[in-house]
Amino acid sequence: DFLSKPEEMENLPFAMYLTPSFERYSVNVIVSREAEEAAPMLVENNPTLHNLVGDIEHLSQIGALITNFTLIKPGALHKANGGYLVIDIRKLLMEPFAWEALKRVLRAKEIRIESPAQQYSLISTVTLEPEPIPLEIKIVLVGERLLYYLLYEYDPDFRELFKVAADFEEEMERSDANTMLYTQVIATMAGKDGLKPLSAEAVGRVIEQSSRYAEDNGRLSMHLGSLSDLLKEADYLVNAEQRTRIEKADIEKALESKEYRMSRPRDRLYERIADGTLMINVTGSAAGQVNGLSMIELGGYSFGIPSRITARTRIGKGQIIDIAREVKLGGPIHSKGVMILSAYLGSKYAGKTPLSLSASLVFEQTYGYVEGDSASGAELFALLSSLADLPILQTFAVTGSVNQFGELQAVGGINEKIEGFFDVCSRLDPDGEHGVIIPAANVRHLMLTSEVREAVEKGTFSVYAVHTVDEGMEILTGVPAGERDGKGNYPDDSINGRIVKQLAAYAEAVKTFVAGHSEAHGDSKT
Repeated sequence: DFLSKPEEMENLPFAMYLTPSFERYSVNVIVSREAEEAAPMLVENNPTLHNLVGDIEHLSQIGALITNFTLIKPGALHKANGGYLVIDIRKLLMEPFAWEALKRVLRAKEIRIESPAQQYSLISTVTLEPEPIPLEIKIVLVGERLLYYLLYEYDPDFRELFKVAADFEEEMERSDANTMLYTQVIATMAGKDGLKPLSAEAVGRVIEQSSRYAEDNGRLSMHLGSLSDLLKEADYLVNAEQRTRIEKADIEKALESKEYRMSRPRDRLYERIADGTLMINVTGSAAGQVNGLSMIELGGYSFGIPSRITARTRIGKGQIIDIAREVKLGGPIHSKGVMILSAYLGSKYAGKTPLSLSASLVFEQTYGYVEGDSASGAELFALLSSLADLPILQTFAVTGSVNQFGELQAVGGINEKIEGFFDVCSRLDPDGEHGVIIPAANVRHLMLTSEVREAVEKGTFSVYAVHTVDEGMEILTGVPAGERDGKGNYPDDSINGRIVKQLAAYAEAVKTFVAGHSEAHGDSKT
């Protein structure tokens, strides 16, 4: 290599590769711990196969791929050997070969640099086979609970290699002590990000918003990413006005700005309601018709919207038809809610006699998939109203699922649903008085906007928390539900009394029809 080359060799196109090289006498130090005083701790943000176990690079010379020991490159496992390596499990699973390679390394307790191209015979070239390096490491996988449960269930290696699970809370109790700690967290985040200090009122508003994120007025959200975004946007507003402190109004404005940026779908739907394209009544009364409350979530933004729910009843064989389910637009949970209200209806009003009823239920003007049981209470109210022939006040909207005992159960998105109906009423009937009926179990989840709270204080908007279907029907119709007397009968002028009377009339009509039909055909045994 070190002998002088003939002059004719120097003119060859590959003469540059024939110059003397000292690479074979060098040392390739892939990991050095000289400056470290503690065990290494590494976070691998791009857990590809090569970034984890290392790689043997190649050079192209005269059309051929060559390599040598100086082209051996370390991976995250080499760099974190003897310490800790943190990996995002979702990113790891998305990289080809990386998950299996990591499990193989942990089982063997040694790092072996292998090329998948050689393993699967994708290329044929001369390469190196470095000796495996003993491995002593702690791997920390971070990610969503769902991925943990899926891997634990479907990957036998996972439960053996990763035996210690740490499930972090997303919320904490809103006690005085925790509120003070949360205040310190806010101050720490503001100082760390170089934000302006917050006034006491601003801190209080942030804590209130944290409870709204948690959907519970007795809890605080631990999702610090949302909190950080809110503080940064408020700080931007303060800097734009060259002020020195974040006030409560800045927090409010930041929240309003975020809602404005995301509210286009909501506003278009509200416009369709205001111009009558989507038919929603917030005045007057109607039998067999009620305003149900639903929630739509798009791109991390949630909003409530009312839907007209109608019911029609007639003589039949005890069948309640869910039109959405019949046309395969109803999900299994929604169908479950309809079946439960059907069971409640039969057990309460037809314990000893056949339920000679046929009914149909539908969400009017819905053209997509309907899922969830939060409207089963509203559907039952519409059904009972039709049976009793009692009009329901359309100034109210209803949410809540129902069980077989007629109790209303808590539902999700309660704040968005209430605020959605409030916004619609403000557009359609700004001078009227309106309200919503919610399950009593949802009271602790109320974190309503200041506009709704002010309307409640003025008496123009009401929120009724009820425990049972009977309580809700009394509010919606203004008629007592009625209780059974000693003989098991309801008062005739009560809601339940009118329903029992109607069902008895249906049963008698069926009996008369069957008897007449039998006589017409001469069948005395029928």
